[in-house]
Amino acid sequence: MDTLNALLAGFGVALTPMNLLLALAGCFLGTLIGALPGLGPANGVAILIPLAFTLGLPPESALIMLTAVYAGAMYGGRISSILLNIPGDEPAMMTCLDGYPMAQQGKAAEALAISAVASFVGSLIACVGLILLAPLLARFALTFGAAEYFALFVLAFATLGGITGKNPIKTLMAAALGLMMSTIGIDISTGSQRFTFGILELYEGIDFIIAIVGLFAISELLFFIERRAGDGDSSVKMNRLKLRWREIVAVLPTSLRSGVVGFISGVLPGAGASLGSFLSYTVEKRMLGSKNRFGEGDPRGVAAPEAGNNGAANGALVPMLTLGIPGSGTTAVLLAMLVSLNITPGPMMFQQHAEIVWGVIAALLIGNLLLLLLNIPMVGLFVKILSVPPKYLMPLVTLVAIVGIYSISHSTFDLYFMIAFGVLGYLLRKLEIPLVPIILGLLLGPEMEKNLRHALSLSDGDWSVLWSTPLSVTIWAIALLGLILPWLVGPMLRRRMEAKRHNGR
Repeated sequence: MDTLNALLAGFGVALTPMNLLLALAGCFLGTLIGALPGLGPANGVAILIPLAFTLGLPPESALIMLTAVYAGAMYGGRISSILLNIPGDEPAMMTCLDGYPMAQQGKAAEALAISAVASFVGSLIACVGLILLAPLLARFALTFGAAEYFALFVLAFATLGGITGKNPIKTLMAAALGLMMSTIGIDISTGSQRFTFGILELYEGIDFIIAIVGLFAISELLFFIERRAGDGDSSVKMNRLKLRWREIVAVLPTSLRSGVVGFISGVLPGAGASLGSFLSYTVEKRMLGSKNRFGEGDPRGVAAPEAGNNGAANGALVPMLTLGIPGSGTTAVLLAMLVSLNITPGPMMFQQHAEIVWGVIAALLIGNLLLLLLNIPMVGLFVKILSVPPKYLMPLVTLVAIVGIYSISHSTFDLYFMIAFGVLGYLLRKLEIPLVPIILGLLLGPEMEKNLRHALSLSDGDWSVLWSTPLSVTIWAIALLGLILPWLVGPMLRRRMEAKRHNGR
């Protein structure tokens, strides 16, 4: 009953005219960002964070808008996958397998409509799971002490391999770099300066927003300049939508099963939407057996990965909101947004900032309905936007980010610092070192250090306190498993995804 009352209060927050308008704008912008190949939800959310500060939005409104962008980007990734055989982001890769063959058969509109319905079903299942599971997990997390929280932070870094999908060694190197950066500034325990080099602007540490916009938005612009991207694809053709109700009903069982698989994948820290998409496609193909035409333009082959990746995307919000541990790269960026607003995600957030948590959950439900209503009739518009030359889009996107950063602090130092992070991000991406672990290290480093010091002070410096309870031992064991699994499963998963995509062409 308490959960229902809290959800109704959340609808009271989400249904205000301003928040509804922000959710609609976020859904539209997110779908557009997701449709542009290579940009992806993490970049999209990072670019629009300064806009939220520029508009002076209250915390719940800013988070509602950015969460809508996140959900919209997960929807939008399917557009270029189906029409161009170019995934908007990694989770949308599996949609290429049957979506593009459908487009080649003159069924592009049907494929896009089916994917929109499947995305809605997967997101709806995940929202229900979020409503039921998040409060229970938050209450359980209230029993954690300093040692358990430190182990939980270690778990977050150990499972980064699943979030980034990259080389585990490079992932850990990036996480270490982020943790090192988190120590810059004044030590709150001793008052001494750490790595400030006498620069006054570094006394308060590195601003998360500057780091995020630099690493994601500016580095993306530098990559664009290097590639000298072409004038876009103006040859996309759309047929008239002829989707019948029986075709929607035919993919509903697939969407329901895949949504559940995706949600479970998303709740696991580090699993991410890519695993949700792949597992949903694989499980559905095996369940259907010889009754499927997966890889040849089977509508169920479009519905499965779309329901899976959207279920996983919303499922990733569960560990972020309840434990302060991001379940995906994009939720790591959302975590930075919360921290910059002086809101600490975790179990206490459900008590101290209940209106924000439940307002966002209610906005997710509303946003998914808005996305369904937007995506079917407005597909033609998004297709036309795909034809706009990137040389016009990318500078505009970067300008929004720069103006947003300057409007926050009115400091030219922050602009130079942002450009420095952009150059760093460009170099790291050239070396195939992921950027999300750096952001996570910056975010979690201070809390991780604080809990370590607290645990050691309570035990008079005895390090065994970190694994002295059954709960902490369990978390350490899961962290060890999360560290090892990417070495074993990651390369195999990527090879199979690439092989399925290649065979599906």
